[in-house]
Amino acid sequence: MLDSSPPNTPLKFLILLMVFSLALPGCLPQIEPSPSKDSGSAETASQPTDTQLSIFHYFNDTLGRNSMDKVIAQFQKEYPDIEPLRNPMDHEAYKVTIPALLAGENQPDVFSYWAGARVQFVVEANYLQPIDDLWAANKLDEVFPPSIAAGATYNGQKYFMPIGYHYVAFFYNKQLFDTVGAAPPTTWDELKSVAAKFKQAGIPAFALGSRERWPAQFWFDYLILRTAGPAYRAELMAGKKSYTDPEVVRALELWKELVEANYFYPDANAYDWAEAADAVARGQAAMTLMGTWITGYYKDNAAFEPEKDYDYFAFPTVDPGVPVAALGPIDGFVMAKGALHPTAARQFLTFLASTEPQLIWTQGQGALPPSSKVDPTGYDPLIQRVLKDVAQADTFAFNYDLATPPPMAEAGLNAFSEFMTRPDNYMNILQKTEDSRLELFKQ
Repeated sequence: MLDSSPPNTPLKFLILLMVFSLALPGCLPQIEPSPSKDSGSAETASQPTDTQLSIFHYFNDTLGRNSMDKVIAQFQKEYPDIEPLRNPMDHEAYKVTIPALLAGENQPDVFSYWAGARVQFVVEANYLQPIDDLWAANKLDEVFPPSIAAGATYNGQKYFMPIGYHYVAFFYNKQLFDTVGAAPPTTWDELKSVAAKFKQAGIPAFALGSRERWPAQFWFDYLILRTAGPAYRAELMAGKKSYTDPEVVRALELWKELVEANYFYPDANAYDWAEAADAVARGQAAMTLMGTWITGYYKDNAAFEPEKDYDYFAFPTVDPGVPVAALGPIDGFVMAKGALHPTAARQFLTFLASTEPQLIWTQGQGALPPSSKVDPTGYDPLIQRVLKDVAQADTFAFNYDLATPPPMAEAGLNAFSEFMTRPDNYMNILQKTEDSRLELFKQ
């Protein structure tokens, strides 16, 4: 079952975020006409016709842009009269730019977004167009399993078209594990034992590239899920539990034990997730806790082959008897309520639900296919194993910054980043985070 019931969010939060985003210099995007057609003059691009479609997305790295370009190229083959105006943006800038655009007069037609609290956020602000009729006309409840369909549903209506989802797990260097005689751990004590072996061999066990903050959230997420459990964690995300509760304190203390034992590659906040992935590939660290997009990164950037050079294992059990939760994001597209080209937008969303774009996207990204119509045998054996593990989990939970409202997510991400610098200061960090919770959820 998908943990996909983000809390209702006061409009005040959204307004504050919009004001903040409008104040940021350099946030406004530059539209890129499709290279496959003559895009005409700059004036034409800035004044779209009825045959154009503005597509905003946050897949701005090389791998993401290439994969999305292939999806859009396939869309153009099927709808040659529509000219896509593509707008890839930096991942972090996107988080503040989209709310600003939605508050303005020239809203994007369609834009990628993360299922969970962020979609809920803009639904509450009445900025999205529901697409229940698209789901019904195309029988999408027969295409997407209930767990994915739940992540597309907000306030009883469908707003979101999923294109891929990811699973967060430990990805590890097989040669290093063989060198120190370590096996993939299944319990917390075994994980600590493996980390100690690597320390004794002079190799950091964990690479965590938290320069952009969000990679650190996975540690917090899984420690809460594996100890306090999914139900408690859902209440914490909804602002109904305190960050100074014993359950949260214990999660930070477990994490602190690993950091203070020097099991992490030094200066986590100085490098990003891709550099952490590179450290594992080069044998400078044994493993990294990351989403399955790392498999696409390795395929595109390193001669590091799945099951031969690297493999994965699930976050270990900490407390037996706690329901097993899989963790990760669901990526997809939504339609702005003020879309200038609603017919083209609806055609694009319908197209995304079909098998071919789902296959193009997920294979290119190292993602998992939301559609049950996609043949899993087209993926490498590692991804096929991941699909089985996710299917066997008791619940699928959104990662922290997609499970709690964006203003609270900002406070939490700041806390996790600070924790990696000063783990000994964890109680003060939790109190500061709790102060933010009390302020942000007081309504």
